[in-house]
Amino acid sequence: MKVLVTGGTGYVAGWIIVELLRRGHEVRTTVRAIGRAGQTPGGEVVVADLMKDEGWDAAVAGMDYVLHVASPLGLANGKEDLVGPARDGTLRVLRAATAAGVRRVVLTSAANAASPSSYAEEGMTDETLWTDPADPALSPYRRSKTVAEKAAWDFMAAYDGPTELTTILPGAVLGPVLSSDNVGSVEIVRRMLTGAVPGTPRIGLEIVDVRDLADLHIRAMLAPAAAGQRFLGTGEFTWMSEMAEALRAGLGDAARRVPTRRLPNFVVRAFALADPSLRAITVSLGRRNRHSTAKAASMLDWHPRPAAETVVDCARSLLAEGVTATMSRS
Repeated sequence: MKVLVTGGTGYVAGWIIVELLRRGHEVRTTVRAIGRAGQTPGGEVVVADLMKDEGWDAAVAGMDYVLHVASPLGLANGKEDLVGPARDGTLRVLRAATAAGVRRVVLTSAANAASPSSYAEEGMTDETLWTDPADPALSPYRRSKTVAEKAAWDFMAAYDGPTELTTILPGAVLGPVLSSDNVGSVEIVRRMLTGAVPGTPRIGLEIVDVRDLADLHIRAMLAPAAAGQRFLGTGEFTWMSEMAEALRAGLGDAARRVPTRRLPNFVVRAFALADPSLRAITVSLGRRNRHSTAKAASMLDWHPRPAAETVVDCARSLLAEGVTATMSRS
């Protein structure tokens, strides 16, 4: 099949490209500027910016499928004004894809778009839940991902044509990096390896391996039953202290800087008073909110690997890239 993957320099998109090529598909990918073409792992490279109309009709021409994985630049940089760029970029891709009559668009959303607005209560949720984008307490990131996915489904509800839509809602994506250009996506593991954090807060993540997430996108692309469906792509719930234990057990001396002590909640909250970047995580301290992947398991036969394996493989790739050694000398 001929597949367009948006944002070919990204962490998730890169692994999707690798897996598509491995399975024999023909791949085209987009970059914002031609100077970034060398940062993609393969396939034909074309220029198309999510913030501009130019280039998208040519990008989708002749494609069977579109995997829209890219996020606008503002979203990647964590800027406050995220909603407009995320929504508008998604609609640009959908307009071009439907005009070209591609078979299906698979959109990468986020598990945060299928979560209760407040994490004050523990529980298990599935794809039937939609995060309320009007909740003023939502972070800009959560609001942008929810609004963008809602806009996609609203667009398709008004569309009368052959193109189908499926959305994938990942959890915390970790795993091996393809190059040192994408280590920012696994910053949490890098910081643990270098001892940049004094201890592990009581924060839990639903860790999904980037390789499994790539597989999920391709299964959702090809399975007839996946048309018109949302699929959660989360993984095993893991406390940060368990991540640290996995690193020490799997890496030996290479994990000597990984913190061994656990940070009490009151200490994290005290740090957050001085560090605004920590304030968003304080609401999750001690909470065990989880998402069910039963739908992906039953409809797509998708089963992610254990979180400990993902964390250790991620760390090994960072060590192989020399990233942690560079940071420890800086």
